Amino acid sequence: MGGEMIPPDEAGPDDVVLSWEGAAALAVRLPQLADSLDHILAALERRRGMPLAELDRKAKQEIVRSLEARGAFAVRHGVETVASALGVSRFTVYNYLNREKGA
Repeated sequence: MGGEMIPPDEAGPDDVVLSWEGAAALAVRLPQLADSLDHILAALERRRGMPLAELDRKAKQEIVRSLEARGAFAVRHGVETVASALGVSRFTVYNYLNREKGA
């Protein structure tokens, strides 16, 4: 997901501090949600072995369903980011989303 390891004494309030045997050992700074979406899309491309825009409609619908379950569309510009990666319009992504809710 693109997290960054940092020394525990540099951890901020949004960072995750990991402890080992009761002592702070490491902190992890998680990326902003928008950055995470880019990482998720890149991982999906690697897993599929091709650009997401080259997938068929059914596969794109499955990806949209999976991304919605992960909260991808709560991110600002999430629909636009996903639409661009899939090579479809925002309208098409909304149709995929509405289709799932109506089914």
